[in-house]
Amino acid sequence: MTSDTSDTTETVDTDAGPARITWHRADRPRLVLALSHGAGGGIEARDLRALAAALPGHGVSVALVEQPWRVAGKKLAPAPKTLDTGWRGVWPALAAPGLPVISGGRSAGARVACRTAAGLGARAVLALSFPLHPPGKPEKSRAAELLGAGVPTLVVQGGNDPFGRPQEFPEAPEGTYDLVEVPYGDHGFAVPKRAEITQERALELITEGVVKWAGPLG
Repeated sequence: MTSDTSDTTETVDTDAGPARITWHRADRPRLVLALSHGAGGGIEARDLRALAAALPGHGVSVALVEQPWRVAGKKLAPAPKTLDTGWRGVWPALAAPGLPVISGGRSAGARVACRTAAGLGARAVLALSFPLHPPGKPEKSRAAELLGAGVPTLVVQGGNDPFGRPQEFPEAPEGTYDLVEVPYGDHGFAVPKRAEITQERALELITEGVVKWAGPLG
């Protein structure tokens, strides 16, 4: 295990290969928020960085998880089953502090969190930019994964996300999931210069929404 002044990095062996966890720890943590990346990027994504910077100050340790395929330097994500295997493999390390764990991720990572939450005993799910459907193909819905998470779930979605705009998300029984919209945001929560909010404000909407939602969870 290696560390620097801001975080601690841990490599974890899984049945899908070595994964890597970068911890951003709270001084007095009450929860762990575990976040994985999407299929097209890593833990440098703007929303993951923003949450890792903001949440420790609210008593939530953030664990940014790099799936084995990213650690191995591969450019293409493997099949969903392999992603789930990697996530399950890092779970004991995420749960090691003995705190409730919120299972989360962005895009493909959000799908993994939803699919595995109940079986792993996650306290809740945070789904960032949940890919409700492939762009331009709303008939290929992945709503069943979201609705089947089985634990309290928060979706944070860009208002202009081509993988599913907020108004496209299905109605569900109260308590199934909550949704925070980031106006003008695309799949990576980037907002155009003509938008009525700044990029900084867009990220604040994400962190503020997660802080408020996570408050009662631990």
